[in-house]
Amino acid sequence: MEAERWLDQTFGAERTEGRRVLAGFDFPFGYPKGFASAVTGSNDPFALWDWLEARITDTEDGANNRFEVAEEINCLFADPGPFWGKHGEDNFPGVPYRKQGVIFGPFAEKRETDRVAKAASSCFQLAFHPTVGGQVLTGLPVLARLRRREGVTVWPLDQCWDEGQVVLAEIWPGIIESAVRLSEDKIRDRAQVTLLAVALSRLRTDILAKLMDAPPEAREEAWILGAGAATTLIEALSMPNSPLRPPPLRDDCFALPPGIDWTPVDEALERLRARLHPVVGAEVRPLAGAEGRILARSAVARRANPPAANSAVDGYGFAHAALGPADVTLPLIEGRAAAGAPYGRRVPEGHAIRILTGALLPDGVDTVVLDEDTATDGRQVAFRGKVKPGANTRRAGEDVNEGDEALAPCVRLGPPELALLAATGVTEVEVFRPLRVGVLSTGSEIVASGATPDPARTYDANRPMLLALLRDWRMEAVDLGHVPDDLDRLRTALDAGAKTADAILTSGGASAGDEDHVSALLGETGTRGDWRIALKPGRPLALGMWKGVPVFGLPGNPVAALVCTLIFARPAFALMGGEGWRTPQGFTVPAAFSKRKKPGRREYLRARMTPEGSAEVFRSEGSGRISGLAWADGLVEIGDDARDIVPGDPVRYIPYTSFR
Repeated sequence: MEAERWLDQTFGAERTEGRRVLAGFDFPFGYPKGFASAVTGSNDPFALWDWLEARITDTEDGANNRFEVAEEINCLFADPGPFWGKHGEDNFPGVPYRKQGVIFGPFAEKRETDRVAKAASSCFQLAFHPTVGGQVLTGLPVLARLRRREGVTVWPLDQCWDEGQVVLAEIWPGIIESAVRLSEDKIRDRAQVTLLAVALSRLRTDILAKLMDAPPEAREEAWILGAGAATTLIEALSMPNSPLRPPPLRDDCFALPPGIDWTPVDEALERLRARLHPVVGAEVRPLAGAEGRILARSAVARRANPPAANSAVDGYGFAHAALGPADVTLPLIEGRAAAGAPYGRRVPEGHAIRILTGALLPDGVDTVVLDEDTATDGRQVAFRGKVKPGANTRRAGEDVNEGDEALAPCVRLGPPELALLAATGVTEVEVFRPLRVGVLSTGSEIVASGATPDPARTYDANRPMLLALLRDWRMEAVDLGHVPDDLDRLRTALDAGAKTADAILTSGGASAGDEDHVSALLGETGTRGDWRIALKPGRPLALGMWKGVPVFGLPGNPVAALVCTLIFARPAFALMGGEGWRTPQGFTVPAAFSKRKKPGRREYLRARMTPEGSAEVFRSEGSGRISGLAWADGLVEIGDDARDIVPGDPVRYIPYTSFR
């Protein structure tokens, strides 16, 4: 019953979002040819689904009448069977205990798909391993109800199943058992389901279509998705771990309109926002392995929080209706209610019970009075009569109700989010794969730190800075190394980056000089946009596509490289990684400095907060002063217009942590 409710809610939510769903169920959708006709008079398998739905009943305590229904079916045939197998030889006399002597009549014991898939189970076997017979009898009524929902079809039984927005299909996770045996997951069933889902999601569209081209007998008997194609499914597990990927970015996404020269910062950011979209695929992860990941779809509460009404304090519980207007003395009943040890009986009206924090409210209790507000001799409890109804209690679901959206898509899962999902029974989530960003340093003058004392060489500060920054943003940092000013070697490095990364950051070579090879190569592809941003530091920003992968060509100066990365690459990467566009949070604070600024460019000054709560800036604005980056804990942003700032004037301060 819980599964049916969850499926109904999930299918509805997916239809609302405009997504299509292939939902697999691990039990037979049909019986051998001739069985449906023998029971219902029609060879339409859905007639049998409806026949079973009208007879199978379930109760909240977990009982159902599948054996009684099996007896009813067996009575339709002259010989014992076809259903057999039960626990205890004296129960259900119409169901044979053993298969021996059972006659299956005018139909086979197994379907053709069971033979092709080499499935061991028979849909007529109700007990003893391996068995699926009971699952069929109780599962098909649920599918019959789900099928009546808008947009739901059944493969391959519906004539136009491929027109459904939600397609129900029969699966058998055991079909990939050889791969399951290699899994590190100690829970075998979970490994089966997870691996089969991954395998199906990684199949090319044409291969999946071929698997779903079922033979004619499947229209009556149904079919196992992937029957006879175990090798194809297992091979799919070795494909790259990105089963569902959004479309690639267009090659012209960074093109600028004719005549564009200096671009204001806000305009440049808006262009990026409009032209980029998520480029990473999604995957299902257990909650314990989802920290730091971005939700790809809503996480729905599997259980209310709190799941039942409980006490918020240590005290005494009672029915508020028993109180009068004056001070109150109530007799105490024996026993108590504690967290994890509920009081299992009803508390009579006019009585009170000892109750501890977190304990479920017993029947007859709707209000709790705090320990400190009472006096007791162990037999009675006395307190002031002005206690509000429901005081010191928590309602069931007052935080989150079952079926509610616990977290929306695009949320990063940190400790608070994981706590909420765990409290509401969510055990796995669909998350985006981390964005992979390659970092490449360019320039013949660049060498690794400490490689030489030659003052004509510059130690590579950009690559370790940018790689650390990406890791801090929970992205997958890919070190593409360093290449000198050589077009062929740079081309080879970009080729390697395009194979391993979703985006590439280069530093150096982004201007239009003789040795600015990044700009030159992006120009060869016809995708380069020379974004001359009206900001200081960091005006040149070369953007382009290399074999379908966006390249952000940063200035070579470390200060300018960091500012450009924070202001432009950070929100772009967030959007590409499924997190949505991120605008860093800034704060208006008093200036602890003087500054006269000309109009035309936006400026970012290395800054930090003083103990008095104002922003001071680094002693030099020189972009070669890397020490200012380490000295600062953020940036002061000064807008495009002219400013004459004196101490005490309001300025916008953006801490480094706002970019995380």
